Amino acid sequence: GQRSLRQRVVDELKHYYNGFHLLWIDTKVAARMVWRLLHGQVLTRRERRRLLRTCADLFRLVPFLVFVIVPFMEFLLPVFLKLFPEMLPSTFETESKKEEKQRKKLNAKLELAKFLRETIAEMAKRNKADTG
Repeated sequence: GQRSLRQRVVDELKHYYNGFHLLWIDTKVAARMVWRLLHGQVLTRRERRRLLRTCADLFRLVPFLVFVIVPFMEFLLPVFLKLFPEMLPSTFETESKKEEKQRKKLNAKLELAKFLRETIAEMAKRNKADTG
């Protein structure tokens, strides 16, 4: 059913709180990784990806904070997210957005696989015709 305005505001505040909390945790972990890097240790591929994602999130946080701090600017946030979909830090994404992004990636991979399969089949036909 329809939720009340108060419940929607509370849900939105919880979403922002959880996003900032996750970003804080990621930042602490990234700081430890940078400390390890500075002391000559090597990061795994997974750690390196997490460090890069956290740094990118921190750079994305600057324009995002403008929308949170300036009064009534949050009403323009959906417009800017439509224009710049990668502006939102990853810790603030909803599950539906993550699933949609994964679905698009999967569809792109399937299209690429279909194209490669057709290309290989065509090359095999040409090769068979050349030898026959």
